[in-house]
Order: sequence, then C-alpha cells, then structure tokens
Amino acid sequence: MTTRPVQFTSPTQGELIDLVGDRYRLLADSTMTDGRYMIVEAHVPPGGGPPPHVHSREEEGFYIIQGEMTFYTDEKSIKATAGSFINLPVGLAHWFRNESDRPVKMLILTSPGGMENMFRKAGRIAADATSPISPFGDDEKRQLVLTAAEHGIEIRVPTP
Repeated sequence: MTTRPVQFTSPTQGELIDLVGDRYRLLADSTMTDGRYMIVEAHVPPGGGPPPHVHSREEEGFYIIQGEMTFYTDEKSIKATAGSFINLPVGLAHWFRNESDRPVKMLILTSPGGMENMFRKAGRIAADATSPISPFGDDEKRQLVLTAAEHGIEIRVPTP
C-alpha cells in the first residue's frame, strides 16, 4: 500500500527548462515518484538535440508524439516518427538530432529519477510556454559539461 498522494500535471503546468537549445516540461520528477523515474515532455526545434553523451545511472525511453527524430549510437542511427518508442540502456553512448524542418515533440522517461536536477542546474527556467527558447552558447556548453559530470553523465565533446 502506498502513502504517496496521486500526482497530476495539467497541460498548463510543469516546470519549463531550456537546455541545449530545446525546451523541456517537467511532468514528474524524482520527488513525485519516490526516486523511481523522471518524465519530461521535450520540444526540439529543427537542428536541436543534445551532444553525444553516456549515462552511468539512467536508462532512457523516448516516445515520439509529433515529428521525426534521429537517434544515434556509435553503431547505428534510427529515424523515429510519431508513435515510435526507443529505449536506450545505461552506458550506451548516444545522442538525438531533429534533422527535419519541423519541431519534434516527445516524452522522455529516465529511470531512476534525479536527472531533473541536472536539467535545473545546467538549463534555464523559461518564463512560459510562449517565450522563445534560450540560446545554447559557449557558456551554457561549459556549464552543461561540468554539471553533467556531477550527475554521472559524460558529455562526449568532439576533439578538434
């Protein structure tokens, strides 16, 4: 039997965080799920997506709601369209990129929870859903590399 209350996030609720040029709406964080998982709704504009990285803690699942996203590992690439789901195991180097000319909307689930703390520290809180997404400049890139490492995520920065 559980002692935790039911959690509900309406379409107008959820903390908005801009990171790597994308916008993430936090639907459930580890405080809501007793640390079991985190789930965000991601809005990824054309050309958006994170750099190559490796999670030492989290398994990640991605469900495409709208658009087409390309997922990469060291071995292959997968084009995922609306209705597709992809699961990436802990320890697998990966990244995703919106290579289309339309925005992508998807759900990202990480287990265990806690990655929202990295999002909050490395990203910027957005005022509201209609505000422009914060740019991802050099200062933000440096902050991401440092913050990700603190949370067990290795960012694979390309070497010159």
